[in-house]
Amino acid sequence: MGKRIIQQARGHGSGTYRVRRGAYIFKLRYPVNLKGEGTVIKLMNSMGHTAPVARIKHNGEDFYIPAFTNMVEGQKISFESNEVKDGNIMELDRIPIKTRIYCIESAPGDGGVFIKTGGSSAVLNRKVGEDVFVLMPSKKEKRFHKKCRAIIGVIAGGGRLDKPFIKAGKKYHLMKTKGKLWPRTSAIKVNVVDHPFGSGRGKNPKRKIAKRNAPPGKKVGHIRPRRTGRKKK
Repeated sequence: MGKRIIQQARGHGSGTYRVRRGAYIFKLRYPVNLKGEGTVIKLMNSMGHTAPVARIKHNGEDFYIPAFTNMVEGQKISFESNEVKDGNIMELDRIPIKTRIYCIESAPGDGGVFIKTGGSSAVLNRKVGEDVFVLMPSKKEKRFHKKCRAIIGVIAGGGRLDKPFIKAGKKYHLMKTKGKLWPRTSAIKVNVVDHPFGSGRGKNPKRKIAKRNAPPGKKVGHIRPRRTGRKKK
């Protein structure tokens, strides 16, 4: 007798496939109204993030941002200065070209959405009218409004991928902390009763087309693709 496949189990929502709430208690957003300067109160480790988290105090309230490289506790960061200094939060139109930035707002005032991974940063590439074009870590250029804010610098934790996982248990506990499913078993390697791609016969699963209204146990492979087959020139 077979068992529920991964799609069905995840849809059921057991603890195995849920994100731990405690890992994401820090919301990495800065407030809409920032004036003057803030102080770095504490640098903390967050289980759900790949970079250290900095707790910033501003006008009696605290907010959290990804820490930048060489940040120290007690450091002052400015919100209104035109000085290009690591940690300063500035609008894109006031940041010089070729400056490294992170935690960029998608729309003015949303608190920062893009570039929050440890060791990553983007480069402000060019300015055209109301738009500012930023070179993302994927080497693709993305357009932002000039009033969107960003943090100057590079996110800390850049060497996290240099050291490999020596033991499988280390990787297991890391993925469990973040609520990720690991290890993942290839669908073609399981039994035929456990997955539509299962068994060793017919190892070309991508040819299977699932219907739009198929149940979770059958909704695998190509789901209502626009086209299939070899693309003709």
